[in-house]
Amino acid sequence: MVYFHILYICRLILTLKVVTKKKIKAISVILASDHAGFRLKEKIKRFLLKKRKKILDLGTKNINSVDYPDYAHLLSKQMKKNRNQMGILICGSGTGMSMTANKHKNIRAAQCYNIKSTKLSREHNNANVMTLGARLIKPDIALKCVNIFLKTNFNGGRHLRRVKKI
Repeated sequence: MVYFHILYICRLILTLKVVTKKKIKAISVILASDHAGFRLKEKIKRFLLKKRKKILDLGTKNINSVDYPDYAHLLSKQMKKNRNQMGILICGSGTGMSMTANKHKNIRAAQCYNIKSTKLSREHNNANVMTLGARLIKPDIALKCVNIFLKTNFNGGRHLRRVKKI
């Protein structure tokens, strides 16, 4: 009888290891920007299409002035339809989009301004939306950040406890 209990416990431990090591791939990437982020959004879109990512572009469609909260709300509402999606919001500073998106339940938007902040936003905070400041980040760094954001997994463990408190 003890033998079966030991086998059962070992099986549970092995199952937990497999589940925590499994990579969860994003089904699609949702993009949105205001007028200040339009050009960077278009560069990111081309970059993602070259990587054969499935993309949904919610706008804006040009550099005419628009209000960033409208696009942050639009992306956040779209994200609620499928939890395996990742979002990218771009405005002038990245701050307004982040503040607006974070008002939505289950949205964890992180303002990403370099490789390290991007990687930690995924590993420690399980961010599902990244925000970029088009006026503050160079396009080549932004593309590197996007790549890191999409391929970095959440570490879980002690970080999961903290994320649940958000």
